[in-house]
Order: sequence, then structure tokens, then C-alpha cells
Amino acid sequence: MTPPFITSELLAAAGVRHAFFTREGGVSQGLYASLNVGVGSSDDPAAVAENRARCAQALGVTPERLAGLYQIHSPDCLTLDHAQQAAERPKADAWATALPGVALAVLTADCAPVLLADPQAGVVAAAHAGWKGALAGVTDATLERMEALGARRDRIVAAIGPCIGPDSYEVDESFEARFLDESREAARFFRPGEAADRRWFDLPAYVLWRLSRAGVTQAEWTGQDTCADEARFFSNRRAFKRGDPDFGRMMSAIRL
Repeated sequence: MTPPFITSELLAAAGVRHAFFTREGGVSQGLYASLNVGVGSSDDPAAVAENRARCAQALGVTPERLAGLYQIHSPDCLTLDHAQQAAERPKADAWATALPGVALAVLTADCAPVLLADPQAGVVAAAHAGWKGALAGVTDATLERMEALGARRDRIVAAIGPCIGPDSYEVDESFEARFLDESREAARFFRPGEAADRRWFDLPAYVLWRLSRAGVTQAEWTGQDTCADEARFFSNRRAFKRGDPDFGRMMSAIRL
């Protein structure tokens, strides 16, 4: 069975094969129903392996050529330059490659998955941008890696997939202060919260701004709020608010 997935109009128009998978179309049960691909979760490993195999099939690669990372909320981006690296899961939060036949994957459950491509150069990348990585510059590091492989920023197309939306992400004043310390322009991504010391934060708009600031003019958010749509998406924040012991993870992937 091929699980359903969301695509970016920009990436599709550029002829780039990619997928933002939802939580639907897998075999996991309970909290993890159904397409949980989180190797680090407490789900049945056999179910996770089957779910990942279904994602790989949808992308037209074998499970061994689905390259994942041990994500650490960093700004670190690596280059995948041989297929054997796909099974290594190094610690980082982004991949870039010019290698055909390998899908670069990141996992999220509210954080922003960012897929990027320069089709003319034959370079693609995938980044996991939680607030820490986004603020520290994971997209900037990803663009630098892509450039090293021959990509050009004025040709790069980028898409942010399903992530926590601006009406679901309430933070405190100290959180806002971190972003304002990096740039006062970040104030536009915060608005008053339900209490005087709370703010609503627009993560996808912030990531789009970071891409634009770095020279990427073709970028979009696919528009889905993971926290608000339980039927389609896993959500770390929703699980935390309910006191759930764990939560599933979704995959976003891209390939040449």
C-alpha cells in the first residue's frame, strides 16, 4: 500500500520528486496510528520498519536508499556523497546531495520540514527546522552545502511542509527575546497571546523569511497545521498538552 502524501506546487512544477507524508497509510497502532516512522519512538520496531518501507516505495527507492538522520535540533547540514551513507543516521538536522537514486528524509511532529532543490544543478536537500535549528541557521547551512555541490540560490526552490501553525504555537516572552536578539525584524512573526506574557509564534513564516533573507526567492509553505489536525498529523505539542507518553513522527523526503 502506498501511503498518501502532500506535495508542493513549486517543487512539482520544477519536476522534483518529493513527499510530505501524513500519519495516514501505515500499520502502527494506538498512539502511533498509523504511519509512524520514528525509529526513536517506543513503537513496535517492525511496524516502524514497514511504515518506512512504504514511504520508500512511494518515493521509488529501496528502504536502504532512504537516508535518515539522528536529529539533534542543530544548524548542522551534511553532504551525502555515497549511497552507503543512507543507513548510517549521523547526528545532524539536514542533508544535501547530488547523488541520484537516494531519498533524503527528515522526521517531524510540529517542527518544519524543509525540502529544497536546484533541478538545473541536480542538487536536492532536506532540513529539519524546529525553532532551535531555524534560529541557529539550519536553512543557511543547507544552502551553503547545496552551493558547494553546484547549486545557485537564485535557482533554488524550497517548500515547507506540514508543521505547527501560527494559531497553535504559543510561547513566552523569553522565547521571543531569543529571536529578537538575532534580528529585530523577527518581531513580525510574533503577536500577543492569551495572556500578557504570552505570544503566538509563526514558525513557517519565520523559516520562509530566513530563506528569503538568504537569497531564495521561490519558497512556500504547504499550509497545514500539524497541531490542529489530529486526523492527519502527529503533534508533539498536542501530545504534551494531553499528557500522552509519546507521539509518532512523520517523514518528509526528496530525491533526484
